[in-house]
Amino acid sequence: MQSVNFQQLTPLRFLERSAEVFGDKLAVVCGERRYSYHEFADEVTRIARALKASGIEPGDRVAYLCPNIAEMLVAHFAVPLAGGVLVAINTRLSADEVSYICDHSGSRILVVDHELLATAADADTVDELFAIGGDGQHRSYEELRGRGSLEPLPWEVEDERATITINYTSGTTGRPKGVMYSHRGAYLNSLGEIIHSEHSSSSVYLWTLPMFHCNGWCTTWGVTAVGGTHVCLRAVRPDAVWSLIDEHRVTHVNGAPAVMMSIARAPEAHRLDRGLTVTTAGAAPSPTMIAEMEELGARVIHVYGLTEVYGPYSVCEWQPEWPGLEPAERARKLSRQGVGMITADRMRVVDVDMNDVPADGTTMGEIVMRGNDVMTGYFRDDAATEQAFAGGWFHSGDLGVMHPDGYVELLDRAKDIVISGGENISTVEVEQALLSHPAVTDVAVIGVPDDRWGERPKAFVVTGPEGEVGESELIDHVRSMIAHYKAPDTIEFVSALPRTSTGKVQKYELRAHELEARAASPG
Repeated sequence: MQSVNFQQLTPLRFLERSAEVFGDKLAVVCGERRYSYHEFADEVTRIARALKASGIEPGDRVAYLCPNIAEMLVAHFAVPLAGGVLVAINTRLSADEVSYICDHSGSRILVVDHELLATAADADTVDELFAIGGDGQHRSYEELRGRGSLEPLPWEVEDERATITINYTSGTTGRPKGVMYSHRGAYLNSLGEIIHSEHSSSSVYLWTLPMFHCNGWCTTWGVTAVGGTHVCLRAVRPDAVWSLIDEHRVTHVNGAPAVMMSIARAPEAHRLDRGLTVTTAGAAPSPTMIAEMEELGARVIHVYGLTEVYGPYSVCEWQPEWPGLEPAERARKLSRQGVGMITADRMRVVDVDMNDVPADGTTMGEIVMRGNDVMTGYFRDDAATEQAFAGGWFHSGDLGVMHPDGYVELLDRAKDIVISGGENISTVEVEQALLSHPAVTDVAVIGVPDDRWGERPKAFVVTGPEGEVGESELIDHVRSMIAHYKAPDTIEFVSALPRTSTGKVQKYELRAHELEARAASPG
């Protein structure tokens, strides 16, 4: 509903406006396919009508398991245009995890890319499954399209606080939780992405960041809002990235530092004759990464956030004097998590009593946030929502410091989360998978530095009388239980784990052991 001086906020309006203003402009590139903004809006309308014809009612969930292809981008508008709620599923999850998300979300329809059909094999709670590039054994995506029409639908919502998407966390404390985004929050966070990543109608955005990850940090909607061009990318291969950068004169990319480093170090890498804006998050960008991207003519923007805050919540806002600093000093400042984005509230760093810690750059506390860019809650989990919002602020679980200039810097991650290539890996989940092997009696997992991924999990394992077991066998066992990328790369067999008097593993001792071993290694 709207009146003379009020309109419900929704990202749907972004595509309606761009189709009106930039109708003939190139909106989407996906392989050989090209869509103008008129055609983009028509395809969204067709799929929205098809979903309604398939029985999707307001509030119903529709799941998508797809790489960064045009159909996934269309879904970000078509599902809410039909009144539904989009559940974009991580393509790196196991079949069991995908099945759990479909069941927990109550998704009625699942759309799957043909390359991921095996991963969707256990998702038997949905009413219908449609395969993109079908295998002949499932209903095809073309069949779904055939149910649609171009009969217009209103690009508006009755309640801006209604849920537009549910994004599942990586399960850092057990099973993943469904994070609910509202139309209002998605609209405002999209504007924040436009402002801080400096998008305009001349933006050419290459999809190196997964669209399933916080809805691509809301750039699915943000780039559309300004009439930019989306360049889809099925898989992040450095050679393909450079080919598309050159062919389409890409201006913007997003992703984890590890992804950006792989691009910078690709054989195809070369200095650009135009600017490239690199927005990165998931781990602090290293001085090496920043220097190498700057050598290519790129400018690095560092943002910070979590799934619960629509992706990026803060930005390490550039200061006028930074370009004149020595590269190492500039990189040190850029590695900080910064300040709340323009559409968000300020970040705080607090003690256990919710008092602000001194802004001295050394006193550590928990980073908390609130405002427009915070989720409405966890789907079907009131207890977890109440805990996350204790004291009227969202508790990140991340530990950091506040600098005298008001910039926040993250120092450690609570609950021992390993961030690998921008994805969160729960050490508890990996430990449980290892403990399910009959030969394992005790285990602890920590994150260790990795040149490519930033961090990777390493396991310390104690075996029992059930017989000897090798490293490769245990790694294969973990991969059979959870997503492959969560499995440890290395396993160290030990006689016992260091524990406190109450039985808790002293992981700081394992980290110290790892640092000593690396320091002593000739490599």
